[in-house]
Amino acid sequence: MELSDRKRKILAAVAELYIATGEPVGSKSLCDTLDFHVSPATVRNEMSELSAMGLLEQPHTSAGRVPSQKGYRVYIDSLMKLRPISPEEKQYLDSMILPAAYDPEKLLEGVAKVLASMTRYAAVSTTPSGEGGVIRAVQLVQTSRRTAMVILMTSAGTMKSRVFHCDFDLTPEILRVFFRLLNEKLAGVSVSSVTPAYMQTLAASLGEMAMMMSSALMAVAETARESVRSGVCLNGEVNLLFYPEFGQSEIRRIVDFLSRPADLCRLLERSSSAMKVLIGMETKRPELQDSSVVVSRYTVGGRDAGAIAVIGPTRMNYSRIISNMEYLSDSVGRMLTELMDLD
Repeated sequence: MELSDRKRKILAAVAELYIATGEPVGSKSLCDTLDFHVSPATVRNEMSELSAMGLLEQPHTSAGRVPSQKGYRVYIDSLMKLRPISPEEKQYLDSMILPAAYDPEKLLEGVAKVLASMTRYAAVSTTPSGEGGVIRAVQLVQTSRRTAMVILMTSAGTMKSRVFHCDFDLTPEILRVFFRLLNEKLAGVSVSSVTPAYMQTLAASLGEMAMMMSSALMAVAETARESVRSGVCLNGEVNLLFYPEFGQSEIRRIVDFLSRPADLCRLLERSSSAMKVLIGMETKRPELQDSSVVVSRYTVGGRDAGAIAVIGPTRMNYSRIISNMEYLSDSVGRMLTELMDLD
C-alpha cells in the first residue's frame, strides 16, 4: 500500500490525537496539529480517501475519524516514533521490581503489577518454563530440626522449591550426603524426563539410602513437575472497566479469556519476536477482537524464557508502552540470568 507523504502525516496525526483524547478527530482540529499548511477541505478529502483505503473509520455520521485496526497496523509498523524511556521512568521501574529480584516468581508478579499500574490496562507476565532445560543444581536448606527445603534450578531459568519432612533429625552431615547424591544423579538431566518412573529408577540406584531420602526424592519430583509448567501472573483486569470502548459484554468476554491461563500462555507464545503488537483479530481470539495485546519476550541466559504483556483497547499509547516494556523485559531477563548465574 503506497501512501503519499501527506496521507502518511495525516494518518499519523489522527492516530496520535485519538490516542491522546479518545475523541474522533475532525478536520479542523487536525489542521491545528499538522506541521504543514493545508486547508480543512483538503484534509477532509485526504481523510475520505484514507477511509476508502480502510485505514480510517467514522464511528458516527457526523463524527470525525478514528484509525481502523488496519490503520493502527500501518501507524505502528511505519509511522510511529518510539518515545525513549526517560531516566525518571527507569528509576521508577527499577524501584518497583528490584526488591523482588531474589525470587523469579515474585519478580514476575511485581512486573505484572507495575505494568498494570503504569499503563492502566490489564497486564500479564509468564514465568520461565523448564521444558527443554536441564537441571543445573539441587540446593538444600535446613528449615527446622526435621525439615529442609529442596531448591531445583534449571538451565531454562526456573527455580522451584519444596519443603520436605523426615522422621529423623537432619544434621549438616546428612544434608551434605543428600546434596552430593542428588547432584551426582540429577545435574545435567532433562527436567521433563524427571518422571515418577525415572525417580523410581533413581531410588533403586541409591540402595540403602533410598529409604532415608524418600521424602527428599518426592520433593525433587514435585519441583521438577512444577518447573516444566509456565506460571501466569495477571494484574489490573479491573482497569478495563474504565474504557468506554468496552461495553459490558466485551468486558465479560475479555475477563473470561484472561481467567484461562492456558489460553493466555498460548497467545503470548505466538510471539516469536522480542516485541510484538497484536491488534484486534490479529490475536485470533474473538474475545479480543476490539483489543490490542503488546507482548515483549525476555531471555534468560540467552534463551527465550517467557513474556510480559499488556491487554487493552486498540487506542493505546503504543510508543510509550513499547519503550517501557522493552526496558522491563530486558531488566527481567538480566535479573533472572544473574540470579541463576547463567552468564
